[in-house]
Amino acid sequence: MIYASSSSVYGANTRMPFSASHNVDHPMSLYAATKKSNELMAHSYSNLFGIPTTGLRFFTAYGPWGRPDMALFLFAKAILNNEPIKVFNHGMMERDFTYIDDIVEGVTRLIPKPPVSDASWSGDNPEPATSFAPYQIFNIGNSSPVKLLDFIHEIEKQLGVKAQKRMMDLQLGDVTKSWANVDDFFAYTDFKPQVGIEEGIRYFIDWFKVYFSEEKHPVLS
Repeated sequence: MIYASSSSVYGANTRMPFSASHNVDHPMSLYAATKKSNELMAHSYSNLFGIPTTGLRFFTAYGPWGRPDMALFLFAKAILNNEPIKVFNHGMMERDFTYIDDIVEGVTRLIPKPPVSDASWSGDNPEPATSFAPYQIFNIGNSSPVKLLDFIHEIEKQLGVKAQKRMMDLQLGDVTKSWANVDDFFAYTDFKPQVGIEEGIRYFIDWFKVYFSEEKHPVLS
């Protein structure tokens, strides 16, 4: 079983880049706590029933057909409608944006490679990312954090429209920076995410303009 976890599980951790071997016992939000719980339940099933489970900690996935409540979708819609966008923590955020095609490729590479018991695993010094059970945790991210204001600037450039920015304080439960170490994922799959933020936002904006054209979905009118 391959399932979606999240970079949010790193919570209060500040040692960068985040490694799947780091402790993740201090979530900052209920969402992060549920993702950590998913990983714990997956391990229990791997132990009790011998079900190989692989958890992928996605780092800020984005792209076409994404959730309409996520930042890229909200920003593009507001900018085109000449409405202000909320910029939390006054733009002093960094995210390891990961394009959806890279996420899909990563999942696909894992399908024929289920985890097995880690013979070197020890309860005296437990490794969080593996186990005596057929269980594995990986990060999947670009390993290249991008400042939120640079992210917005790229959207402005692709749309050809300047955003009206409403600077806001940091949201409760949010973190200021995420950055993925994917060395173990690369060693296991021979793959690292390839799509940079300029290319990825261009792909999204091209899709967004077509999908939400006035003829099909008059959301922008």
